[in-house]
Amino acid sequence: MAEASSIILGGGCFWCVEAIFKGLRGVITAKPGYAGGHTEHPQYKEVCTGHTGHTEVVELRFDPREISLEDILRVFFTTHDPTQLNRQGDDVGTQYRSVIFGDEAQQAIARTIRDEIAAQGIWSDPIVTAIEGPAHFWEAEADHHDYFARNPETAYCAAVVAPKVAKARKLYRDRLKPAD
Repeated sequence: MAEASSIILGGGCFWCVEAIFKGLRGVITAKPGYAGGHTEHPQYKEVCTGHTGHTEVVELRFDPREISLEDILRVFFTTHDPTQLNRQGDDVGTQYRSVIFGDEAQQAIARTIRDEIAAQGIWSDPIVTAIEGPAHFWEAEADHHDYFARNPETAYCAAVVAPKVAKARKLYRDRLKPAD
């Protein structure tokens, strides 16, 4: 068996990013957490203040034989708005910024895919996603794991997460895991 690969992605609220990627074939795990800041062992309430420097992220582990990093990044750039600086919709602050944390090779691939998506004209504004070096990943508290799956009826999930998941399922129908 080939070794799993991993990358850390921030695209606004981690509940959205986790829910989108958990449904894709080849994704082994999608863990919500925090990265990029200066506070050790950050907690959700601290990160929400914007004072920790951390971003809400998801650490993806994936099987590159089933889904390539390039395809993961295509999904990432098309299922959240990478043109919004330090926000996603009504979620405002650096903790919701669009960011990719990866090694040099991953950063090069991310720049290539970013430029590919920009050239396709999917977004009318320039892509502002930060592409940064590796960052320490701090796993989020247990109540944030599988949040959308456990709370689909909450107002936020119904209004924000569900439409993004529906968009991903429509765009990437051929990449979805089989239904249980």
